[in-house]
Amino acid sequence: MNMMRRSVSSSNAKNNTRTTSTVIFAGVLLLLPSCCIPDLDRAEKGAALPDSFSGTTNTETGATTIAGLIESSSPQDVIDDTSGANSSNFGWHEFFNDPQLTDLINQALVGNQELKILAQEVRIACNEVSARQGEYLPFVTFGAGAGLEKPSLFTPQGAVEDQLDVLPGKPFPDPLPDFLVATNVSWEVDIWKKLRNAKRAAALRYLATREGQTYVITRLVAEIAENYYELLALDQQLLILDKTIEIQQQSLQIAKDKKEAARGTELAVQRFQAEVRKNQSQRLIIQQSIVEVENRINFVLGRFPQRVERPSVDYFDLTVPALSVGVPSELLLNRADIRQAERELAAAGLDVRVARARFYPSLGITAGVGINAFNTKYLLSTPESLIYNVAGDVVAPLINKKAIRADYLTANAMQLQALYNYQRTILNAYTEVVNRVTKVENYGNSIDIKKQQLESLEASVDNATQLFQNARAEYVEVLLAQRDLNEAKIVLVETKQQQLAAVVNAYQALGGGGVLMGFNCPAANNTSLYCTVRNFFNRFRH
Repeated sequence: MNMMRRSVSSSNAKNNTRTTSTVIFAGVLLLLPSCCIPDLDRAEKGAALPDSFSGTTNTETGATTIAGLIESSSPQDVIDDTSGANSSNFGWHEFFNDPQLTDLINQALVGNQELKILAQEVRIACNEVSARQGEYLPFVTFGAGAGLEKPSLFTPQGAVEDQLDVLPGKPFPDPLPDFLVATNVSWEVDIWKKLRNAKRAAALRYLATREGQTYVITRLVAEIAENYYELLALDQQLLILDKTIEIQQQSLQIAKDKKEAARGTELAVQRFQAEVRKNQSQRLIIQQSIVEVENRINFVLGRFPQRVERPSVDYFDLTVPALSVGVPSELLLNRADIRQAERELAAAGLDVRVARARFYPSLGITAGVGINAFNTKYLLSTPESLIYNVAGDVVAPLINKKAIRADYLTANAMQLQALYNYQRTILNAYTEVVNRVTKVENYGNSIDIKKQQLESLEASVDNATQLFQNARAEYVEVLLAQRDLNEAKIVLVETKQQQLAAVVNAYQALGGGGVLMGFNCPAANNTSLYCTVRNFFNRFRH
């Protein structure tokens, strides 16, 4: 008896050892592919972001403040930003403070086709999040079917069925019907978070698409404002030309009167007449420029050519707020293109994790349950009509992993691309702010000098005209003085237009003008996903 027990114990021990060895061997075989994962390339470290922009530092607030307005001879109301707040924190309706300009921007946000295209791109990104979310959840299908089968008596299946009875004395129907109602479940268990990381990457790309939409809005706002100020500048140039033509016609009349009085020659009349015609021709060219600028605005607004409503104001009396650029680190939060590049970089990091998980074994589970019978009246006769199955499989790549390795290295390369693009976007943003803010300052100083030049030219025209009337100066002196004055006024308007454009572009470079709009993605805004993305983002930033 004891010998028998020892024999049984020895047999059980051998079976346990064999089972353990099999499990260990299977585990080693499954985990072996993960031992050949290639090393990743590392990116070069980028330059550190400077602590401040170039410019004049406000010692009271610590912010760099450069006046973004053009002074005239009369006192103006200046929006003095002494709080140190970044100008990008002001909405475009507050920053520009021009009802007609803000109305144009509102129309563009509604009618612009580019924004409508971007809204659909946001929707596409949202659908990608939903698709990725569905991949790591179980797939459940439900179906019903009916069929009819007549096997041959000269086949094993037909011969067997011919000898069998459903019930005593009741053979199988011939032909044999088949009715089925069943539910099937298939599920890839996300052991290594491959599918969940893919969903988080899609969610980050959705957020990046939203940031890209916001960045386009900032450029759209700046484009409308820049064209709007250019339109006002062209209106001012027309006024200058009209006034210049009026003065030159007066000089032409004086030359004609002097000729009739035998105190002048036909040459003076012809020269003044030519100058009048030149400016009349230039006036038509400016009118054509007005049409083109108006239609640029109309195109951005998504409407057909029409007149753009604008105030009739003296261009030299226009004022814009002072610019407060803050510190460079605020660009990381305020610039939508930097936020977009940051989210793209985070998504690329998740893609690397997804590609790495393909080296590890995957676990799949399939199951099904239903009812099956050759007659519908037996379908509900359970458990006789009940059918079910369940199976699980573990699959791991073993030989010829070149495709998986290539995808992994490609994901690494794309991650490095995203990182370098992030560094490049920051560098570009910093450079844009410096260029545009210094342009505001330098053009403002240039305008002050040009105004002094203009005062001298106006005095010279008055003196030359009086001397010409009294026959104490030649017509050429009057002609040249008027021409210089006209050119100086046009250049002054163009310089101010460039400065106003620099203010607008600096506001956009700081991140101002963006508004949240478009399609909201339910799949990307659920609590669990949003918390996951936020936590991952915090780890990524640190």
